[in-house]
Amino acid sequence: MNEASTTILKSKIVEVCHKLYSRGLVAGTDGNVSARLQNGNILITPSSLNKGDVQTQNLILLAPDGKLIEGSGKPSTEVKMHLFIYTSRPDVNAVVHAHPPYATAFAAARLPIDAHVLPEIALMFGTIPLAPYATPSTEEVPQSIAPFVASSKALLLSNHGAVTFASDVHEAYLLMEKLEQAAHILFLAHLLGGAKALTENELDRLRALRKELYRKELFSIQGDLSQ
Repeated sequence: MNEASTTILKSKIVEVCHKLYSRGLVAGTDGNVSARLQNGNILITPSSLNKGDVQTQNLILLAPDGKLIEGSGKPSTEVKMHLFIYTSRPDVNAVVHAHPPYATAFAAARLPIDAHVLPEIALMFGTIPLAPYATPSTEEVPQSIAPFVASSKALLLSNHGAVTFASDVHEAYLLMEKLEQAAHILFLAHLLGGAKALTENELDRLRALRKELYRKELFSIQGDLSQ
């Protein structure tokens, strides 16, 4: 990746950081964003900096093994989780970790979002698993998400938050936004007496639709639509 492309990617990461903060998906110094360059190196947000204040010069460049290449700050404390996802998923080039209130409420209640209620969410995510609790910033975090990374694009982290990952940083951000919207809707549906899951026949039609969209290269087929 040439210098111009790297500069563009840095700008996209900063844009995502600012969106996360402005949309209330992070607070204080919460959350972290990273993106993988074509050469395998990784740009990641620094530790202890509000995402609303992140600028391109604050980003840190790491080798694929996590060694520091460039940057004056310290990489995010959740760098181990980011590196694990990149190692496990060659198709993933961006990771967003945040603490969106409604999705994090599900994580705090230790509830996965596994009921297929909203067609758009079922198509986009399949189920959204809940990873077991792990002490933040430790090796426990990669271990906790290991069973789910290969078949998911979004995870809830018990008592912690959420992580989304995709082929580019903008898509990873949009997944986080959609995850929070889904959690909010499901929370409100619970107050109204409980969400009604799609029937197996309705899911079969969604599966067929997803395969057709995938065939036309309009959609990623990843995600489990089983009940």
